[in-house]
Amino acid sequence: MDAAVKGALDAKKPVGGFKIAKESGEWTTSNFHPYLSSEMYLTCRFFSARKHGLVDAAMRNDPSDRTAVVAFPGGIGTLDEVFETLALIQLERIGSKLPIPFLLINYDSFYLKLLDFMDDCENWGTVARGEVASLWKVCNGNLEALEYLAEFYNIPRSRRDYDIKLVLSRE
Repeated sequence: MDAAVKGALDAKKPVGGFKIAKESGEWTTSNFHPYLSSEMYLTCRFFSARKHGLVDAAMRNDPSDRTAVVAFPGGIGTLDEVFETLALIQLERIGSKLPIPFLLINYDSFYLKLLDFMDDCENWGTVARGEVASLWKVCNGNLEALEYLAEFYNIPRSRRDYDIKLVLSRE
């Protein structure tokens, strides 16, 4: 999340956040992202409103819109948002006139067991073969994700200048 927010800010692109309000009171400054002021957040009472906002932010109704849904390693909330968005894409209910790329970022094989589970679903016949693979692109790193998006949006090779700093894996 840090890299996505910082990158958008560095590129002078609009960026904001969605928070789920606490029933007991206001968020403190420690609950906000270090790169965003509290004014850059929309506070939602329910998770459904947050998901609706996230999906709306990804809409592409003009060919010049270059958006994507990118799921990084996360917990239950992330999985909830991933599967809700996948279901909307699968059922063609996402509301976008143009296709939206969906990337699952599988750093250090974080999502390996989830991907195995999805394969099991195909084997059991609860999901059609190839259906899930057609809804998202699983990427194992930043360069693979950037290349996928560049291909998706037909960015010429001459304009693909990625300033990626290599980070050694956790030992």
